[in-house]
Amino acid sequence: MIPIPTNMVPMVIDSSSRGERAYDIYSLLLKERIIFLGTPINDQIANLIVAQLLYLNSEDPNQPINMYINSPGGSIYAGLAIYDAMQMLKAPISTMAVGVTASMGTAILTAGASGKRYALPHATIHMHPAGGGAQGYTEDVRIAYREQERLQTQLFHLVGKHTGHDWREIEEFFRRDRFMNAVEAKEYGLVDDVLGDTDDIVILDSDELKVRTIQETNSSKNGKG
Repeated sequence: MIPIPTNMVPMVIDSSSRGERAYDIYSLLLKERIIFLGTPINDQIANLIVAQLLYLNSEDPNQPINMYINSPGGSIYAGLAIYDAMQMLKAPISTMAVGVTASMGTAILTAGASGKRYALPHATIHMHPAGGGAQGYTEDVRIAYREQERLQTQLFHLVGKHTGHDWREIEEFFRRDRFMNAVEAKEYGLVDDVLGDTDDIVILDSDELKVRTIQETNSSKNGKG
């Protein structure tokens, strides 16, 4: 399972007709077909997530898998391993943004089954161009830069595929860091729905330098404020 210090992982006693058994919380969630991606994405985490996806698909390929994501992103290579596994499996995969999804985490969020990509009301969805650096011989730096360009374009193609936007539009929209609240992410097509009350989601109006809530915005549009 995801490596978290043992003293921080709750244990749950599961009772059945065969007696009691202690599970760590992540194993118990897995029994319920729930996967929690709650760390930066690297090779080790990707291997664990892919293994869980494969296991749940082999158990019952017709039952949905629910993936909760609270991740700042990470390695595109590792993230693409998760993405490809999600697309390959028969089991429909629902994704849910919890807390924050960023960069590769957001790409995985958008890759859920159509109509089953969600965000909780106060989740933040973030995307930016691929970053990185290289040093050494000039030609090696050029090679590294070209690879970074390839990965960035690939990522934007995939996000475009799942949001209905052309990849060039995605590239322009996310030319710099862009943070979106759950409602904005839904409007852009990164998620299909926001689960829960959205009235108190705060919007920062950059033109007027005012802070307002979704509820206040809707009231203003309806001529009530």
